[in-house]
Amino acid sequence: MRVKVAGTLAVVSALAGCGTTTAAPPTPSGPGVLTLSNASPPAPGGEVGEASTEFADAADMTMWTKLSTTEKDVDRIAKYDVNKTVKGSMYLEPKTSAWFDGFRGPFVYQELAGDIVMHARVKVEGKKGGQPKRKFSLGGLMARQPGSYAKPNWVSVATGTAEKSGQVEVKYTQDGSSKPQELAVKAGWVDLALARVGRVFVALYKEDGGKWKVGRRWPSNLPDVLQWGVTAYSDWDSYNLLKKDATKANAKQVKGTPDLKLTVDFVRFLRPELPEYADPLNTASVSDEVLIKAMTPAGA
Repeated sequence: MRVKVAGTLAVVSALAGCGTTTAAPPTPSGPGVLTLSNASPPAPGGEVGEASTEFADAADMTMWTKLSTTEKDVDRIAKYDVNKTVKGSMYLEPKTSAWFDGFRGPFVYQELAGDIVMHARVKVEGKKGGQPKRKFSLGGLMARQPGSYAKPNWVSVATGTAEKSGQVEVKYTQDGSSKPQELAVKAGWVDLALARVGRVFVALYKEDGGKWKVGRRWPSNLPDVLQWGVTAYSDWDSYNLLKKDATKANAKQVKGTPDLKLTVDFVRFLRPELPEYADPLNTASVSDEVLIKAMTPAGA
């Protein structure tokens, strides 16, 4: 399995664990203020750019690896292809599954290293169209620590139906404890971005025809090499009593009525950079407007 190095890591504030952003004013000995004019969009191309996939050819599927294959798990994917079900797209239908705490779902990925922006355009629908009707039926992007079944560690940004339909869910899971947050979004195509700069993760999203918004910023102590890829899961209610026992739930395929189809137009990988004085966890140092410019592709 190849590991692409994303270049020299930016030096930023590195805090362990899950938390919220701060708005403390920068001080002479602390972080400085990154202005919009001094911020630069992430750079395309290079080694990390080679992982980008437009899904124009069925052969593009070979670039992506199933987690269930590499880490010996139940295959919770009902249907998965490239440039077949939907021309020019990756298509994925999950079986009943979940990515929450210690529960596991479908995940296809590439193993990459360093600072990365992963940008994708996705559409999540129910199997008969419209919004998924089963709770926690979501599809989107994930960055996961390899081999972390015992103590799951990953971040994700996904869209679809959570407790209610029309949501973007941003989620950090540390040592098997998930902390999700839901944000309202219109149905249809949604641009998603998941980014790491140093030990800071950022989730961003944009409705079709809309403007980028920051979903969440997290401090993170995840390792340099991660699995970056696409996830989809559906039908949390069918877990019933197994909602309290991830070990038993993961040991078999739970029967249910999943209701999700995920279409991915493209996945593009870019390399972000921030100056040493900028602290992206501090909104007084890096505002949302500046963070969006630094973490989303130019013109996207």
